[in-house]
Amino acid sequence: MSGSALSFTIFPGSILGFLQIATVLSLLLLLFKTAQFYLHRRWLLRATQQFPSPPSHWFFGHKLSFLVDQEFQDILTRVKNFPSACPQWLWGSNVRIQVYDPDYMKLILGRSDPKSHRSYRFLAPWIGYGLLLLNGQTWFQHRRMLTPAFHYDTLKPYVGIMADSVRIMLDKWEQIVGQDSTLEIFQHITLMTLDTIMKCAFSQESSVQLDRKYKSYIKAVGDLNYLSFFRIRNIFHQNDIIYSLTSNGRKARSAWQLAHDYTDQVIKSRKAQLQDEEELEKVKQKRRLDFLDILLFARIENGSSLSDKDLRAEVDTFMFEGHDTTASGISWIFYALATNPEHQQRCRKEIQSLLGDGASITWDDLDKMPYTTMCIKEALRIYPPVPSVSRMLSTPVTFPDGRSLPKGITVMLYIYGLHHNPTVWPNPEVFDPYRFAPESSRHSHSFLPFSGGARNCIGKQFAMNELKVAVALTLLRFELLPDPTRIPIPIPRLVLKSKNGIYLRLKKLQ
Repeated sequence: MSGSALSFTIFPGSILGFLQIATVLSLLLLLFKTAQFYLHRRWLLRATQQFPSPPSHWFFGHKLSFLVDQEFQDILTRVKNFPSACPQWLWGSNVRIQVYDPDYMKLILGRSDPKSHRSYRFLAPWIGYGLLLLNGQTWFQHRRMLTPAFHYDTLKPYVGIMADSVRIMLDKWEQIVGQDSTLEIFQHITLMTLDTIMKCAFSQESSVQLDRKYKSYIKAVGDLNYLSFFRIRNIFHQNDIIYSLTSNGRKARSAWQLAHDYTDQVIKSRKAQLQDEEELEKVKQKRRLDFLDILLFARIENGSSLSDKDLRAEVDTFMFEGHDTTASGISWIFYALATNPEHQQRCRKEIQSLLGDGASITWDDLDKMPYTTMCIKEALRIYPPVPSVSRMLSTPVTFPDGRSLPKGITVMLYIYGLHHNPTVWPNPEVFDPYRFAPESSRHSHSFLPFSGGARNCIGKQFAMNELKVAVALTLLRFELLPDPTRIPIPIPRLVLKSKNGIYLRLKKLQ
């Protein structure tokens, strides 16, 4: 009896003692984190003191100074007020230096700094550590391994495949639009570019544009574009465990799985095709292999094949980058031509004189449309498909104007800001294709739609070919006109998007 009474009196005391210890430990942890935050913020303030910026809140950073989807307006103000570069505080202990000067760009892109882990790690559950996220020697090995997939001998026959995919899209447009009808073009173009990449890089024979099942993958990519972009900017979503418990975290996990299921099926399908001796022999006789076949036959430097994880990472990376960025580029080029009809008509005349009715288009034709190419480049200047990329400084850097940054600072190469910098491009909002005339001169790093340096876009020639094919064949069949009631609003995501879609009026040419 006395023993049970004793245990009854001790038990509440034990709980109280435990709570007291937990409270003390929690306070110590809070003090440690506060001190860590304070010291790191002090270091960041010293590191960036040579670069003035708008006033910021000690905790919320610059978030209070611009609204959601107002980031482009903010960067244009910074470009005008703060020469070359400007700090942007995401929150009190997270700052990045926004760079929008060609000399600064050239210096950073000429170095071997890694991608910013703080930002890019949030893409890893989706696209894995493929060419986009890898750094160092492993990146170099993968880049060297995949470079032959973009040799001109490989790209030449793709022009016909691209043309077939564009024609499927244009045929659909003729069926669903009447004279002067309005259409949201981005989703259609996204399906077309996915169709192209599947046929060119992954040896798929069925048409993505004619099979509704592929729309779920397109939606997953769109959701991940949004979710990844906002996770980077949310202090409360940095921790993986906390993020997994949020509604956005659950949506992201579902979209990751859907994207992975899709790419797994692509890999499985191609492996099954290669079990056929006739197909295998056909591949072996090719002078150069397609993207996926290179991965499946690859032997890295130690003689082993790529792991399933590495294989899927490269497929996930190129599946996303190979269709979404190109779809953004084509959509905004069409909008730029729609709002500049005199340039559109001149492009059309050039293409008609070269291709006639467009029954065929070849590799050699792509270099014979100079004015159209100038217009494409000018549209990519105004609407760069990838608005920014980031690097983490692995060593200190001193810029041409004498200002410097220490190791460990994140530098954001703001391509959109560079392309709209009035000291680099006079009247930057004006569509002027003569900026890219053969006789014009410009800084080597003033135009970076595919980034630059050693880590430039490996598929830039593939992308430019697809842009030219899409523009040429579309202008032969449709006049593109803007919808004045729905003007697209560019917003930054992983890839340049429009807040309200991209609507155009399509007028069938007789």
